Amino acid sequence: MCRGEDCYKNIIAVTNRNLCNRPYMEQIERICSRHPKAVLVREKDLPVDEYARLLAQVQEICLRYGVQCIAHTYTYAAVQCGIDVIHYPLNLLQDEMLHHVSKKKIVHIRKKGASVHSVEEALLAEALGADYLTAGHIFETGCKPGAAPRGKDFLRSVCTAVKIPVYAIGGMSASEKCVESMVLCGAAGICVMSECMQW
Repeated sequence: MCRGEDCYKNIIAVTNRNLCNRPYMEQIERICSRHPKAVLVREKDLPVDEYARLLAQVQEICLRYGVQCIAHTYTYAAVQCGIDVIHYPLNLLQDEMLHHVSKKKIVHIRKKGASVHSVEEALLAEALGADYLTAGHIFETGCKPGAAPRGKDFLRSVCTAVKIPVYAIGGMSASEKCVESMVLCGAAGICVMSECMQW
């Protein structure tokens, strides 16, 4: 179980520049200073070139703190920045795998994550070669207004169904109580967005 600062080792900090109260890179520095497991740069609304520039700056900060930087959505940007871990929505993971298998294209991605919302999606993502999953949303969250949370039973079902690490997402808090609660459900840790952008 996590204790104090050790809890951050079970947390993937997910970025959202629209939630910052201070300059974005300053906030990234504050996040990295807590040494989370990783920083997942989720600014997927940006055009790929803008995203690549932002990702390179975040990667530079992550490297200084020894924190893993995970790209989101854009394989091109990840490879351009020398980042070998990328997170995909499930439909994009399917597209990427089909594209690269059919084209025999070599992409230097060591590890792939995927977002899932059901046991069936979790099994599909694992079969497609995902190395880890984010499963949610577990609790109510302002990021998905009006959408019913899936709860802990859903998380347990996903964690039981697959052999790869699962991270709970949605309404998470960077607290010992929250991390331990999700770990008891079988999760490897949690993803925190809103709270980490206010640290």
